Amino acid sequence: MSRARRRSLAFLLVAALAAAAFALATSRRAPEPLSPRPAGERPTLLLLTSLPLIFSEDFSLQGGGSLAVKTLETRYRVVPISVTGKADLKKGRLLLMAQPPAQTAENLVALDSWVRGGGRVLLLADPMLEWPSKRPLGDPLRPPPMFMDTGLLSHWGLRLDAPDERGEAERQLGSSQVLTVSPGRLEGCSVSADALVARCRIGAGQATVVADADLLDVNQLGPGARRNLDGLVIELARLEQK
Repeated sequence: MSRARRRSLAFLLVAALAAAAFALATSRRAPEPLSPRPAGERPTLLLLTSLPLIFSEDFSLQGGGSLAVKTLETRYRVVPISVTGKADLKKGRLLLMAQPPAQTAENLVALDSWVRGGGRVLLLADPMLEWPSKRPLGDPLRPPPMFMDTGLLSHWGLRLDAPDERGEAERQLGSSQVLTVSPGRLEGCSVSADALVARCRIGAGQATVVADADLLDVNQLGPGARRNLDGLVIELARLEQK
């Protein structure tokens, strides 16, 4: 092989390696946050949660209105609901359930029927919630320490396992690297490589399940956790398009 030929091949090899390195670096960049929507174009987002997202834990207006809700309100008209009954679910076609309180069998049937009829739900189901609370254990107003499944996930073909280790861990949500706390593991449907997210087609609808809810506690997790909310919004946008 001539010297010129070797130089040409070496140049092509270096160029290919540089292109691969650039592609890898680009793929690791945090995705751009989705832009706010004009007020008149914001669809309804039903919100069912036991977490102190709308009001503070003592239900006072002072200190209420979490950053999570404020972020959601830049793209949605957030409508809180307390149960997954038929009347409440009729108010919208997109639902965020964040460590929700246990639902009755009747309301679980209503939720399943709503999803199969075309509803979209993003469920943050935490098997080991680390969210700090002033309320004593056993207080019905305290967020449940683990997701109260009562058979819903298995009905959708999923299994949620508790984490092997406790503590903060980085995971992937909505194309974003997010900071979670003691995240669980999911099996079934289409599960992400890190087992944090499962996306299930259910009838004409869609259910996306995330095995952590502590990721919404961005004030506790620190400034770097702001990307958690970007990932949440991106995941909701993905559900809208399904």
